Amino acid sequence: MRNKMRKNRTKLLFLALALSTGNVLNANNQDVSKDVKKPPIEIRIENGRGKVIERPENNNSGNSVSGRGGMQTIRNSAGSITVDSSYSSKGQNYRQRFIILHYTAMDRDGSLRALTNNEVSAHYLISNQKNDPVFYLVDENRRAWHAGASEWKTSKNLNDSSIGIEIVNSGNVSGSFEPFRDFQIKDVAVLVKYLADKYEIPATNILGHSDIAPQRKPDPGPLFPWEELYRKYNIGMWYDNARKSAFENEYSLSWASLPAATVQAELSKFGYSISTTGRWDEQTKNVIKVFQYHFRPSKYDGKLDLETYAILKALNEKYNKQ
Repeated sequence: MRNKMRKNRTKLLFLALALSTGNVLNANNQDVSKDVKKPPIEIRIENGRGKVIERPENNNSGNSVSGRGGMQTIRNSAGSITVDSSYSSKGQNYRQRFIILHYTAMDRDGSLRALTNNEVSAHYLISNQKNDPVFYLVDENRRAWHAGASEWKTSKNLNDSSIGIEIVNSGNVSGSFEPFRDFQIKDVAVLVKYLADKYEIPATNILGHSDIAPQRKPDPGPLFPWEELYRKYNIGMWYDNARKSAFENEYSLSWASLPAATVQAELSKFGYSISTTGRWDEQTKNVIKVFQYHFRPSKYDGKLDLETYAILKALNEKYNKQ
């Protein structure tokens, strides 16, 4: 038991160090974090469990906060007030309702520069260099600019409600996608489980950029191992093989004559942004393609086939029973 607690303490302290990294340095040891400021993170062991405490850092706003227990005093140039935080409203939830995974389509140093010096940003960056920490670039309580025009079910503009994780990967180079490295997927698993547990984010809201922007974005692409994350770490969504087979039997003779509107309705029910036009149009092909990226990566031509439709039906049955 002592050895187990000692190992847990070591892992938690390492995570605290990784998540509270201050300046971001490139390969030339130049600071590229610039205006990125994050509160330090402390992880304490309480009853054998890790507890994350974010400590606000000093600022130059002229505000000061002091106190103990549930009482605090806020002082600034306008005066002072006493705040009692011993009561808590039941009517509240987390801003963070989605986790969105991306690839950067550039190398490690280029990714750091792009995510810290430009208007595009993400909360976390997972490097392709094994000895790197996970880079924490935007405070989780602040909005990062990673999703752009986006939609999933009834949620739009997912920058407002998501945590963005970028993974250093070249993406689609001359028609061929770059495989992810095993240690990157392990880092993804640790980080996503930590965030999903912390903010009570359901499996249905752990998505790729292509899922929420199917007309614009391909990332994280067909080589991102969604099935591995589901089976090995219980992260995200995946279908049950038995139900897929049952739907293949049910639609074996009729799938080829399915109306476009029926397929569009099933894709929309699952969560994709798609208009019910009743035509096999470009938007439908794009949505089918990113669906195949995620759930049938062995073939992603954007064309409906029996297996693709059976997987879609199995997923809707499992995650959208209403």
